[in-house]
Amino acid sequence: MCSLMVICVLIPRFALLAALGDRRALLSEPVALAPEAGREQMVGEVSAAAEGFGLVQGMRLGEALARCPELRLVPPDPEAVRGLWNEVLDRIESIGGAPESDRAGAAFFEAGGLRGIHGGDLGGVLAASRRALGRSTRLGVAPARFSAYCAALQSRPRRAPVVVEERQAARFLAPLPAGLLRSRTELALLPDTLERLGIRTLGELAALPSRSVAERFGHPGLLALDLARGRDTPLDPRRPPEPVSERIDLPEAASGQQLERALDLLIARVLARRERRGRSLRALAVSARFVAGGTWRESVTLRQASADPERIRLALGPKLGALPAPADSVSLEVESFGPPAQDQGRLIDEEGAARRARLGEAVHQARQAAGDAAALRVLEVDPESRLPERRAVLAPFVDSRPEGRRR
Repeated sequence: MCSLMVICVLIPRFALLAALGDRRALLSEPVALAPEAGREQMVGEVSAAAEGFGLVQGMRLGEALARCPELRLVPPDPEAVRGLWNEVLDRIESIGGAPESDRAGAAFFEAGGLRGIHGGDLGGVLAASRRALGRSTRLGVAPARFSAYCAALQSRPRRAPVVVEERQAARFLAPLPAGLLRSRTELALLPDTLERLGIRTLGELAALPSRSVAERFGHPGLLALDLARGRDTPLDPRRPPEPVSERIDLPEAASGQQLERALDLLIARVLARRERRGRSLRALAVSARFVAGGTWRESVTLRQASADPERIRLALGPKLGALPAPADSVSLEVESFGPPAQDQGRLIDEEGAARRARLGEAVHQARQAAGDAAALRVLEVDPESRLPERRAVLAPFVDSRPEGRRR
């Protein structure tokens, strides 16, 4: 058996499981994820009982209810999905694996380097994976990512994983439907075209000449051809996470200026965190927990990494302004950092920049002597509120000194 084997960890309906939480007994009934607030009215993942009525993910809500009037809708919870899936990836790392995952519910890691610490063979690695992930998780093993995913689809919970050797990969993939290529984001639309051309299985695709596929479909076609023949690109394991996030509770019916001030406070708190270590921010996510249940999350990648609060606010403001329902809390999380923040200088207002630099130095000295809470600023949240404690809050004062002066 080939020493380089990829293990696929597959947990079907993961988003639905996360949204149900402690109510997983409902999986025996027709249940589906409700459409995301503010998005197109399509159901999300559905239970096996709902599939028995012909319901599938992405079906129009009206059609789903017409087919199954007793269908239960569960509000989606992307925050719970993210947290639970990070726990799964942490468990894979606890046995020595380096997982790659671009969506919750499916992860991949190489088994070759783990044999020495788990009994010396693939069986020991799979047994350790079972202990770490639970017997209900589906496991598939093959020489490449896509074929391992197909093997995991063929496996069943609480049964032995499906293992595909390298010499068997092409024969194993041949009878499988070409629609499985949709599991790769870059190939989501290709199976529809292939089916219109009469190519319904991976074996039929693998039999086509490479030159003809390249001429008709370009790079996506060549990638699909490699997958159908049992080849794939190398894994790209995730980097160790550096969780930096802040959350604040909102007063009832917060909107408009209150949300803007809440965002200003979150940005100030994130920029003041020691874990940032003077780095700029590249990608952030703003999320909210709705009063009526469920959560909402939007990610933003800055065109240029920055630690400027005004730039960050301009990028995140429209997202938070599109909040589709009343929320009782909002949070801001750093998804990735950029290079160290540098002061590029200003073409105008040099006197103001120098004054801010001196003020930043004074704040730094005060914090060194009395702690992080020694320098705060007053941030107006709801100036017209009748309750004094809601009119303003204390927020961290953002140190605006150039990076070189902070050392």
